[in-house]
Amino acid sequence: MSRYAEPMARLMDELKKLPGVGSKTAQRYAFHILRSSDEDAATLADAVRNLKASLRLCSVCNNVTDVDPCVYCASPARNQRLVCVVEEPTNIASIERTRSYHGVYHVLHGTLSPLHGVGPDQLRGSSLLSRVERGEVDEVILATSPTLEGEATANWMAQALRGFSVRITRIATGVPAGSDIEYADEVTMTRALEGRREL
Repeated sequence: MSRYAEPMARLMDELKKLPGVGSKTAQRYAFHILRSSDEDAATLADAVRNLKASLRLCSVCNNVTDVDPCVYCASPARNQRLVCVVEEPTNIASIERTRSYHGVYHVLHGTLSPLHGVGPDQLRGSSLLSRVERGEVDEVILATSPTLEGEATANWMAQALRGFSVRITRIATGVPAGSDIEYADEVTMTRALEGRREL
């Protein structure tokens, strides 16, 4: 038998489905919502409903957007012939924070993971291949994570693009700025040496 009334227990169960939210955090959030004004609780519920109703995937790059095409694909200030391939829409923010990239994006919505049943058909790469085939792209930057799945995805994407006249590049990986080489693992150090450049 639950210690909480059914509506409270149900809200906690739903909150626990969010990433990084365990039982204690879900309990704290649920009680915060309970103590909130009716107006604040209704605003939160409307925001969640509106999120699901208003957002969709960009027909060009698969980014999550409320307008189609998305702000990146529609921007005349962006280099439409330079495409950065990322795993998830959240990766775009990391690249944008650098303020040094002025191309567009292509979101795969995942990585290859045979153990989890994710193969090439489950990723959203075909529209990028169509753009490249039509000659709309000069360079594709593969910006997947330096994990086993991210590397496999980058290799698969590079292989799929090899038959076209497009430059294929991979983001550099290695020792992070501000860290000590003493603590770098072998893979990180190997990547850092392979990605070295002239000064």
